[in-house]
Amino acid sequence: MSEELRYRGRKREGRHRDTWDPFQLNPVGAEKEQKKRCLLVAQYLAAAFVGVAVLVSAVVAKGSLLVLSTLSSPKSFRNDKEKQFYMLMLVFCLVFPNFLVFLKSLWRSAFKTFVPPNLKTMALICVIESLVSLGTSVLVLVVMPQFDILTNLFISGGVCIVSAVLQIVYRLQREKWKILFPICSLLLTSAGYCLLGMDYYIRTASHVDGQKKDSFCYVGLGIFSSLLVSLCWWENTMQAKNRMQKVLAELEGFRDFVFVISSILRILVIGAVYLIYHRLINKSIQWENFNLTGDEGDILQIGLVLFFLQAFCSAACHWFGVVACKINAVRMSFALPLCCTGPVVLGLGLVLFLTQAERFNSAGVKGIIGFCENLHLIKDINTTNVPLLEMFRSICKTSLNNNYVQWSFAMLVLEGVCMWGGFVTATYYVWKIKVQRIERTSQLFVRRLYESAFIDLSLLLNTKMKLPKAQTNENQDELQNVVIYLCATMWHETYDEMLKILTSMFRLDRYRGDPKEEHKDSFDFESHIFVDDAFMTQKGTGKRLVNEYVEDLIHVVTEVYRVFTNKEPDDVSIIETPYGGRLMFVLPEGNMLYVHLKDKSRIRNKKRWSQIMYMYYLLGWKGYITKNPQKMPRMETSRESLVSMDGEIFVMPQYDNDNKRRFISDDNTYILALDGDTDFHPKAVVLLVDRLRMYYNVGAACGRIHPTGMGPMVWYQKFEYAVGHWLQKTAEHVFGSVLCSPGCFSLFRGSALMDDNVLKKYTTTATRGAEYVQYDQGEDRWLCTLLLQQGWRVEYNAASDAYTNSPQEFKEFYNQRRRWGPSTLANTLDLLHSGKETVKRNQSISSLYIFYQMFTVGSSILGPASVTLMVAGAFQFIFRMNGAIAIIVACVPPVFYIIICFATKANTQITIAAIMSVLYAFLMTASFFSIIGDMVVQGTFLTPTGVFLVSMAIMYMVTAILHPEEFGLIIYGLMYFICIPSGYLLLTIYSLVNMNNVSWGTRESKEEGEQKKTQSVLCNKDCRLCCWDMKIQITQEAENAMLQQITSFATQKAPLLQITKKETQPQAASNPESKDKPEVATEKAAEAKNPLSHKSKKAPLKDKDDSSSDSDSDDEKKSISSDSSDSSDENDDYFMNAELEEMEDIPVSDWVVPVKEEFLKKLTYFNMKRNLQAQIRYTLRNKNEDDVVEDLILMLTDTLNIRLSKAGPEDILAQAEIDELQHELTNQARHILKNNKMMKLEKRVKRAIEKTLSAPQVQRLDEGEKDFWDKLIERYLTPISDTEEHKNRVSKELKSLRNKAVFLYFIINVLWVVATFFLQLIGNDIISIKIPKFSEEKNITEYLKVEPLSLMFLFSFAILLLVQFLAMLYHRVYTVIHVVSYRGTEKDYKEREPEEEEEEDQTIENHYSVSLHSEDFQL
Repeated sequence: MSEELRYRGRKREGRHRDTWDPFQLNPVGAEKEQKKRCLLVAQYLAAAFVGVAVLVSAVVAKGSLLVLSTLSSPKSFRNDKEKQFYMLMLVFCLVFPNFLVFLKSLWRSAFKTFVPPNLKTMALICVIESLVSLGTSVLVLVVMPQFDILTNLFISGGVCIVSAVLQIVYRLQREKWKILFPICSLLLTSAGYCLLGMDYYIRTASHVDGQKKDSFCYVGLGIFSSLLVSLCWWENTMQAKNRMQKVLAELEGFRDFVFVISSILRILVIGAVYLIYHRLINKSIQWENFNLTGDEGDILQIGLVLFFLQAFCSAACHWFGVVACKINAVRMSFALPLCCTGPVVLGLGLVLFLTQAERFNSAGVKGIIGFCENLHLIKDINTTNVPLLEMFRSICKTSLNNNYVQWSFAMLVLEGVCMWGGFVTATYYVWKIKVQRIERTSQLFVRRLYESAFIDLSLLLNTKMKLPKAQTNENQDELQNVVIYLCATMWHETYDEMLKILTSMFRLDRYRGDPKEEHKDSFDFESHIFVDDAFMTQKGTGKRLVNEYVEDLIHVVTEVYRVFTNKEPDDVSIIETPYGGRLMFVLPEGNMLYVHLKDKSRIRNKKRWSQIMYMYYLLGWKGYITKNPQKMPRMETSRESLVSMDGEIFVMPQYDNDNKRRFISDDNTYILALDGDTDFHPKAVVLLVDRLRMYYNVGAACGRIHPTGMGPMVWYQKFEYAVGHWLQKTAEHVFGSVLCSPGCFSLFRGSALMDDNVLKKYTTTATRGAEYVQYDQGEDRWLCTLLLQQGWRVEYNAASDAYTNSPQEFKEFYNQRRRWGPSTLANTLDLLHSGKETVKRNQSISSLYIFYQMFTVGSSILGPASVTLMVAGAFQFIFRMNGAIAIIVACVPPVFYIIICFATKANTQITIAAIMSVLYAFLMTASFFSIIGDMVVQGTFLTPTGVFLVSMAIMYMVTAILHPEEFGLIIYGLMYFICIPSGYLLLTIYSLVNMNNVSWGTRESKEEGEQKKTQSVLCNKDCRLCCWDMKIQITQEAENAMLQQITSFATQKAPLLQITKKETQPQAASNPESKDKPEVATEKAAEAKNPLSHKSKKAPLKDKDDSSSDSDSDDEKKSISSDSSDSSDENDDYFMNAELEEMEDIPVSDWVVPVKEEFLKKLTYFNMKRNLQAQIRYTLRNKNEDDVVEDLILMLTDTLNIRLSKAGPEDILAQAEIDELQHELTNQARHILKNNKMMKLEKRVKRAIEKTLSAPQVQRLDEGEKDFWDKLIERYLTPISDTEEHKNRVSKELKSLRNKAVFLYFIINVLWVVATFFLQLIGNDIISIKIPKFSEEKNITEYLKVEPLSLMFLFSFAILLLVQFLAMLYHRVYTVIHVVSYRGTEKDYKEREPEEEEEEDQTIENHYSVSLHSEDFQL
């Protein structure tokens, strides 16, 4: 910590040498993210834990199956009754996984999406599944009981033979030499089978343990059944065949229904094999033997324990195997444990045999033969461990018990080695497989079903091969590139709030890095900020200027840029647009930031219209030009089209990003919706991207929103948000789909927003009262409702944290919830109304989920009555009132408040609600302690209230423990409890009664008293500007923005006031040169104020005649363009000269000049010195360039100090001084590089100096984009000006809607309260439920009498909470999996490695087939 303080002190001292204002802000979170070692350790521990879990569960599952087959062997010491029972347990082991698949597939088919199957495909699958089930049941139920335990362990390795054969036939290997693996597998497996036959031949010839010749039949049957079992994974290899690709692609649509049928068939086949062999052939089944008596409990216990271990551990092994793949631990936690399962089982068996054999050698004989003969002496002893005895008995069936030759046992060992080597080489690809974070299970494994009898081989063979030929692989080895548009909407944010969102965007820029380079998360991004109400009319002058919020935003951008780079923004562009204006920045790493300034007199303001604005711009317009490359703005060779971050010339991001978009589909185009005060880290964005990248049907994903601020209202919201995310959102995610993805931090898929009835319907202008409530009061929820109704899924990721400011004042909080409450109800009812259609379209929403939402809505509607009854209970506890009287007293405050809300204004309603909330808080506090006291008096908490309170406390405590980073929020639970009447009673009343008020309620704009400009104001402006020169350019602002070029006051004034939009468009079209030329210009007024803008003009421009016509002006522009093109042999310094010559060509509005002047502060002495140092360090940031960097900084800084010794720290230099300074700095840098023999860096350093001394640019909007904005505004975003008649009609509709909603709420809640009241009035003796309670003092059982209605409501509410709690547990597990997976692939910030030496003339390439040569940029 002390080192950090000293470091900041040294930096401050360095700044203090150059300015009297060295102090700066340092936003929280601006420091560079680093991997935490504790998280790295936790990641490895998690991977190790999962690997151990996979190994242990596989070993237990495999071992328990082997023990069951040994116990059911005809040659075991068990009697027929025991053998029959153990054989039945084996049947159950085979049936269990099929039963699980049947339930899951039936659920998905019934409540998700049902697709009618193709009968031919389904018949093929059912035949194959039946054959596999036949092979499994024959091998396990018929063959394995006849073999010894070691042979049973080894023979299962042969189930990989068909997979090996198909790999050889279809040559599925990426590298040809890898075909050796399946060939080796085939040879080893075949050798294993041969050794098996030879081993049993020797056993039969030597009469080992009475082996008969029928053993050969079982050997042949075992080999045949193994071949049938190996058909199970045919899809994994057949996916490369063209004909099968279509079949498998078709199968994906109705796989659930096929699994329903096939699982039933598999169970029937297992049962048929069991009955046919053991009842008809072997006749070992005696029905009366299934009736186990009391003294045979040991048999039941051993059988059930082994069955439970086998069934549970095989399922656990499958689940942990999936987890291992999802957390990118395929080798350590998946492949290695599964490959070691067989050897570990064998090793454990040998250890048991060596350590426990002495206990079974009662006669003390020596040698394996004598030991085996002695086993029958202890078979009837009760203390004998039955499973161990039968295991040893099975080992005695091997060649170890051969009286003649024991060397034949080596053949059994070789068989095991061959079989194990066979399946390891057949599954070699698992070791090299690449998986993505939280990859879909369907992309990890071919089948949903696992084979419990061969769990280790099943998982390895079931792992999907990533084949380049397979069209069914939706995800390849590499991540698909995506583009993310960060879109933040601002509405009167404070400086601190803007600081949060800008810091977050700069953090993401640092995480992403240079857009020219590949990133491990494979994404590119742009940041867009849309500022509502960005302009104001200056009093007195009538000028339209940016307001204080935009000024704050500019200061914030500059300040954050300084914090992250220690310099000012390099590349800043100012553009006038039809909707207002645009500021364009290049972030430190080269990504783009756009600030869109909306003028509410030109375009609709408020959040929904800003969302429509950026969706149409980013998805509609940018998508259109990327699909039509000829429509893209032509990349010019002028300086503003180029940027140099590393000293190398490349296309500026605003041009390059659109080109990249050409190769990215709409499915991989994402929009991250943000509020203007959201604070987030890159991890949060990446985790949301994972959800959309992995699951195509996910249209949106939201993160965990944390409210920030201080005060009691924020404390209440902290716990409210926590409970809402911990329980409600997780339940929606698990059981169906999230209903609302908040606009403050949500990621939307481009193709989902562009779907039918989504974006188009989202542009609907509200015209009726109900539409105002649903569309404009909760736009985020309505957008999600549209997505859900179209079949898209909305998900919640609990690890994606975002922070946003919450209302800190009581009034602001009530007004916010006044909007949210009715909107939430309206959208939920809309979704329930279209429930049948939504269930058909959306596979994530089922009928049960619709019922769950109906129950939730019903509970929320009954909220006021429930709170009233809770208050009545508090009166009973505290004042010992009669139940009926307590209900009457509790109903008085809400009725009083309803009257107040109808009779008074909103501010009065909120004031009274605040007073009542305080009184209710006191009452709830007293009630809380009274309930505890009552439980103490009663001597039990088994009262309805006590049980409810205790269970709620335990549930919330456990939930908080499972969210360790948020555990501290539990302390706000008491605040939440005492505010329940305010939040669920008073707030509900206030929201319903004020439903007719559709104003925003928060961050309302200030009264400005602005008036539109009149013609007289224009005349004043003309007269004032006219005095500057006879040739002027002015910006004419009326209802629509227009640009009109004039040359004479006398000849142009009259027609100027009559120009319309239709007249200006042909003029713009007649000047094609101005369409594509990215010129930079400003007003003459700005030139007079700012020395930087003053530059000697060429003669034709300077001596232009006062009465020149428009055509002469056009000719002048053409001559300037030709002059620029003819001077291609000039050096790079000509860039600035050409730009300054063209400054007169772009007329600008009043707001441009002060904005540009703000950015010109980068050319002050202090900023210039700091910028130069930081620019050099950033440009030459490779490790091997440190020495020359320090030399350059030292010498160039000295040059700067000498040249500017007389300049003040805040003075802006004239352009002539800047040109001279640039020339001197460039020569000095060249001399230093020459001395250091680093001339290859000259171009980079020259660019760094040029960027340091560059001024902000004023650019012209592309004509094509301007036409887009004009038409978009005309079609959808024209400012709304409703007539008085329309306003009156809507007001009546809103009041009518309000009255209906209040009446509905009132009636339902009154009925509930009246029913409870009359039950209290009748008395508990007549109608009540008796709950027994034992009294130790009186030694009798007493009864608590509770009215049934209250008990039923509490019971229903408790069930709802329990369901949400279970959903939270499920969701929490998968959140941990996702976090661990992310931590394993998290970006690590490292210093750049030295780059290879580059030649001066370079070819620059990116991965999107764009190639540029340095000669292309020379003028």
